[in-house]
Amino acid sequence: MSEPIIAQTAPYGVELEPGTYWWCRCGKSAKQPFCDGSHKGGEFSPVKVEIADARKVFLCGCKLTKKGPFCDGTHNKL
Repeated sequence: MSEPIIAQTAPYGVELEPGTYWWCRCGKSAKQPFCDGSHKGGEFSPVKVEIADARKVFLCGCKLTKKGPFCDGTHNKL
């Protein structure tokens, strides 16, 4: 398996309302940190994110987190 494209070397801090979101796993999306379908034909698929209560979350920007879609600090080792 190849590595995803690093969209940025810091997390995306986003305020989310309750709902379903799709986190970009491939790094190709123009709508980071969310999927825009750019992964089609590739080996990566977006990750479904369910938010029950409005809150700020930190979504991984480097795409290398082990706790996807949430940042785990892996970007600090790049």
